[in-house]
Amino acid sequence: MAEKQRTVARWRERMTFDAHTTTGHHITMDAAPPNGDDRGPKPIELLLTALAGCTGMDVLSILQKKREPVEAFEVEVEGIRATEHPMVYVEVDVVYRVTGNVKRESVERAIELSRDKYCGVSAMLSKTAKINHRYEILAGERENISS
Repeated sequence: MAEKQRTVARWRERMTFDAHTTTGHHITMDAAPPNGDDRGPKPIELLLTALAGCTGMDVLSILQKKREPVEAFEVEVEGIRATEHPMVYVEVDVVYRVTGNVKRESVERAIELSRDKYCGVSAMLSKTAKINHRYEILAGERENISS
């Protein structure tokens, strides 16, 4: 049976909502002034955050399974929204930054698997947005010491 998940978002005041997820985590969402008080991310921003987390966890997990020596890892996601309502994302850039002496082929394969097979957030966003992926491999400490 499919896993059922639930989030409850309760209005606090003005445009501030406190949400609680299936797993018990708390998120405060808000709008920017003048309507809100900027107490948390806007709901639309959370989509980019969800994409970064989803694909980031996939890629890191795959690299770890391949025993690649990842020393640091980050995912930067930037989106362009439509100018008219509903203002969905129409293009998204995902940049993976991997620090360590890792193989390019491993990084490329991990990104491909995340994009095409594992990341549900990417699968949903790709229905409305063109998603571009690129990566950078940065020299790790071990490489810097021997240079």
